[in-house]
Amino acid sequence: MSLEFLGRLQKELSITGSAVYESVVAIAERVNRKVHILRLHGQASNLLTQIEKVQGDLGQRIAQSLPNGWSETQQLPLSTIDLDRPLNQATDQIHRLKQTLLLVDGQIRSLKSETIHEDLLTLQRDLGMRGAAIERMLVSRGASAIGQTISSLSLPPSVRLVTIFRGPFLIAPSEDLIFHPDDVVIAIGLQTELEQVTEWFRPSRTIKSA
Repeated sequence: MSLEFLGRLQKELSITGSAVYESVVAIAERVNRKVHILRLHGQASNLLTQIEKVQGDLGQRIAQSLPNGWSETQQLPLSTIDLDRPLNQATDQIHRLKQTLLLVDGQIRSLKSETIHEDLLTLQRDLGMRGAAIERMLVSRGASAIGQTISSLSLPPSVRLVTIFRGPFLIAPSEDLIFHPDDVVIAIGLQTELEQVTEWFRPSRTIKSA
């Protein structure tokens, strides 16, 4: 009997240890990702500083090349100043720095997207354990919700509209907000009640007024 108990205990401990290990790894990955994002932000800031320095050095070079006693009201033949080489060098430097900055910005966006995706998966899992979900619904052309306000819809008790994507814009839901074609609606609620709401955003349906 004691051997059986010890065997069960060992099994329980091994499962618990595995779960703890997975949790630690997940936390470590999130921390490493956030640290990486901070480092990339620092790199981006440094690149912007370098771009400003190149521009400042070029301006100083131009100022030093101007003849003594020159004022802004006087016309200055460009032939008197040899700016081709410094301009080309500055342009090349700024172009390279901006290309690097674009790469860094892309990496930051990718890491942030991964973090958001993980958060959404975690939320989806937690909601699923309670019979709820977070739903992404496209307002199709011809849907009965088009032209309707949020307040005119009879939302089920558990359903809440979280946000609405309209092109590149993120819109907070308000009672007087009117649905447009191709809007993307993010809603949260019980799965059975979310299915009712989904029907409003599909073509050729008549919604019930409140």
